[in-house]
Order: sequence, then C-alpha cells, then structure tokens
Amino acid sequence: MMSCKQIQDAVMEQLPGTDFRTLEAIENAQEHLQHCQACREELAGMDRLMRAMDDWQAPDPNPYFMTRMSVRLAEERSAPATGRLAQLWQSLRARMTYGQRWRLQPVLATTLSLLVITGGSAYLGFVHAHTQPAPAVITTSPAVVQDLQNLDSNSTALDTLENLTNNAD
Repeated sequence: MMSCKQIQDAVMEQLPGTDFRTLEAIENAQEHLQHCQACREELAGMDRLMRAMDDWQAPDPNPYFMTRMSVRLAEERSAPATGRLAQLWQSLRARMTYGQRWRLQPVLATTLSLLVITGGSAYLGFVHAHTQPAPAVITTSPAVVQDLQNLDSNSTALDTLENLTNNAD
C-alpha cells in the first residue's frame, strides 16, 4: 500500500488525468484512496483545479496599457527624490549637469591622472613580473674554447713564418 506522500507525488506527476502507469501502482493507489479521506479530498481538489484551469480564458489586454505605463514611468522619473541618499544624488547630478563645474574640474583632472598613472604602473609591473629574464651571456670562454683559439692563432703564426721562409729562399 502507498503512503500519503507517495500518492501526492504520483498525483502531481500524473496531472492532468491522474492515470498511474503500472497496474500495481493503480491497485496500490486505489487501495490507499479507499482508506484515506485526506488523499481523496486532495485528489478531488486537484481535479477541480485542473478543470477550472482548462475552462479559464485569459482576458484580452487593454489596448492603452503601454501608453499608460509610459506616462506613469515618466511621472516617476520626474518626481522629486524622497530619500536622503536620493536627494544627495540629485544635488550632485544637478551640480555636474547645470553648473559649478569649474570647481570640480581640477579634482576630476587630478583623479583621472592618478588613475592613469596607477593603472599604467600596475600594468607595467604586471608585464615585467611575467617576462622571463634574458639568459646570462658568458663573457669568459671556457678553457677548451680558449685552447682551440690559441692553437688556431699558433697555426696562423706558423703558416705566416713558413711563407716568409719560402719567400726568402
């Protein structure tokens, strides 16, 4: 036999029509519904609700709804501010829009300059922090390379001496 919770879940899954999927589920649900008045009332209420929803027709929208809504929005926008924060915002906005900007221009210019300098230095610090340093160049040659260079210069000197002796003969 099914519990009240199982019946409620099954009814919600099966709406509309509340026909249970398996024969065993139908038998268990019918048996539970015969003994449980609360579940029978719940099922009847859901059935009435679904029939009422099927019969309900949505009303046609008012053709002047958008016109009235736009007028109402315009009224709200033009209404004076009521809160302390809103009044402060309105006064700052009026000051910036309608005058006395010459007092704020140096402050705004300084703030913008600081933002540009801070942003630029942060960017450069970020870029330079993530670049790999160039590998160190060895200025002194290893001993093997130096020995080979000495042998090369010695052979050049010997060739030069040999040429001189051949020319003298």
